[in-house]
Amino acid sequence: MSEQTRPVRFLLGDERRELSAIDPNTTVLNYLRRVERRVGTKEGCGEGDCGACTVVLGELDGGGLRYRAVNSCIQFLGALDGKQLLTVEDLADGALHPCQQAMVDCHGSQCGFCTPGIVMSLFALYQEPGTPDRNRIDDALAGNLCRCTGYGPIAAAAKAMKAGAEPDLFAGRASETAAALKALDDGAMAGLEGEGRRYFAPRSVDALAKLLLDHPGATILAGGTDVGLWVTKQLRRLGPIIAIGAVEELKRIAVKDGWIDIGAGVTYTDALATIEAHYPDIADMMRRLGSEQIRNAGTIGGNIANGSPIGDSPPPLIALGSRLVLRRGDRLRELALEDFFLDYGKQDRQPGEFVVAVKVPVSDPGCIVRCYKIAKRFDQDITAALGAFALTLQGGEVADIRICFGGMAPVPKRARQAEAALKGKPWTRETVEGACWVLSEDYTPISDMRASARYRLRVAQNLLRKFFIETSEPAARTRIMAERRAAHARA
Repeated sequence: MSEQTRPVRFLLGDERRELSAIDPNTTVLNYLRRVERRVGTKEGCGEGDCGACTVVLGELDGGGLRYRAVNSCIQFLGALDGKQLLTVEDLADGALHPCQQAMVDCHGSQCGFCTPGIVMSLFALYQEPGTPDRNRIDDALAGNLCRCTGYGPIAAAAKAMKAGAEPDLFAGRASETAAALKALDDGAMAGLEGEGRRYFAPRSVDALAKLLLDHPGATILAGGTDVGLWVTKQLRRLGPIIAIGAVEELKRIAVKDGWIDIGAGVTYTDALATIEAHYPDIADMMRRLGSEQIRNAGTIGGNIANGSPIGDSPPPLIALGSRLVLRRGDRLRELALEDFFLDYGKQDRQPGEFVVAVKVPVSDPGCIVRCYKIAKRFDQDITAALGAFALTLQGGEVADIRICFGGMAPVPKRARQAEAALKGKPWTRETVEGACWVLSEDYTPISDMRASARYRLRVAQNLLRKFFIETSEPAARTRIMAERRAAHARA
């Protein structure tokens, strides 16, 4: 390579691996099955939906280790640098791991195809402190689909696996694993080169900026939850790839000066607690936008930069008045997030420019924020329409309101005419009904496999009505799933 790099280094179980001459488009799943011959990890959907390919990545976290489940089918091999990769073959050491034994005892496996992925999700859950309640179990397993419909015994296994269990072999090896992971990192940029394509993993934001000036047509890789599908489903071959996962400056989240600064490399999982502290409704939506495996890898910055009209992050962030920070070379610029989206597949980002951070206003006690995701499945499904609302009332009148929908236009878009119909008016059913009809002037949705245009417009109107009910009739039952989760938490 013309730029100086070192091999990608990681642990496969307890064994060190160093790779440099391999196609950067190689997924972790294909590497495991075709190179390492670890065939316990299965390919089901090839797009991060079914969970059959689930593996667990171990990373240094302060003075200890953190284990998280990810989809290996859409993770590129270079993303393993500095991490420990665990597959179902690593769990048993003479005896079954407690999560495996619980699956046996609770009869959690039927046809068996999905079982390795389910076991790895259970293993990641096992590494968390405490005993999980049913809500936590449901979240951890939502990304693992069982066509045999065996969820009851699987959930029972998740509940039972820690009962009376001693610390597992991974806890016993934690200090050695941490030392081995530290030994992988020499501070240099990792890279791959094969099949005429290259992969770079810069370590600083300055190095990232320089690489993108040198390779302005490169694919910028964050979590890979969108980009991975370009390879597995569209059969594209990407090169060069510049990954941001090793840039620590982009993995920080901070609350300061009235803003929540979320770096472009911050995953949904790592952002969730901060978002929930300020905007619980948006946090609830984030739990549904993808499985735990997706949230462990996917980033808010990547969801924005990808520019999808059905991306779930932009509508609520636009409704809040968020801003975007971009960099090209040494030049930083900032713009309103809503101005970043120009047209379908087109964003206000120049060649060599990248997203540094999104700035979200801290919560205002006087502003009511709600977010509603409509999809065919409650968990882990692509959105048909998503509505976000931010309302400030004064004396029963609308002092300010921002409404943004995804899935209703080629870009996430404000309902400016509906907003104008509400501002300065009393917050009443009559006023809201008038604004519902104005939504047809704000949006001309399309029909596709997820929903018809007529359905989308009707849903948008009904979501505005629902928002009115929730802000004017607090006792109304509008969140059935929230009630179910609360019942699980009490049980």
